[in-house]
Amino acid sequence: MSPSTPPRTDPSERSRSIVRAARRVAEGEGWPAVTVRRLAAEIGFSQPILYRSFPGGRDEIVEQVMVAGFAEMAAELADPVGEGDRLAHVVRAYLAFARTHPALYEAMFEARTRIVFAAAETPAPLREAFGSFLGAVSAGAGDEQAAVVRAELLWSTLHGVARLAASERLDPALEEARLEGILALFRS
Repeated sequence: MSPSTPPRTDPSERSRSIVRAARRVAEGEGWPAVTVRRLAAEIGFSQPILYRSFPGGRDEIVEQVMVAGFAEMAAELADPVGEGDRLAHVVRAYLAFARTHPALYEAMFEARTRIVFAAAETPAPLREAFGSFLGAVSAGAGDEQAAVVRAELLWSTLHGVARLAASERLDPALEEARLEGILALFRS
C-alpha cells in the first residue's frame, strides 16, 4: 500500500512536516539521504503529495529548511536584553549555532538555492540574521556602505572559522584566543 495524505491535512502543516522531516533525516544521515522518496516514506505521504506542496522538489524543500534555519539563527543572534557587548554576543552565538546545528548550517550555506542574498527580494529571516551582523559592527563604520562591508566581513570571517572548525582544521585549544582575535579585529 502506498502512502497517501491523511484526510483533511492542512497544507501548511503538511509543508511544515515535510521540512521537519528533511531536517531530521539530514541531521541523522546527511543531506544525500534527503530525497523526495525518503521524505514521503518518513511522513506517510505519497510523492505526488510532496510535489504538490513543493513543486520544485528536493531543492525547494531544502530552501525552506534554509529559510527556517536563518529564522532560528536570527533569533539566536538577536541582541539579548541587557547584553553589554553586542559584537561578542554575535560572534559567540554564530559559532555556537554552526557547531550545534551542522546539517542545518550546511543547508543554509552550501545547498543549491534560487534564493537571492543581499537584495530586495531576500527573505526576511535572512535579512534579520544579517541585521545582527550589521548592528554588531555599525558603530565604528561611519557610513552605510562601510557598515555593510564590515558586516559582510564579520560574517565571512565567522563562516570561515565555523567551516574550518567543523572540518577539524583549527586547534580547539586556541578557540578562546581566536574569538578574542576576531573581536579585536572588528572593534578597531
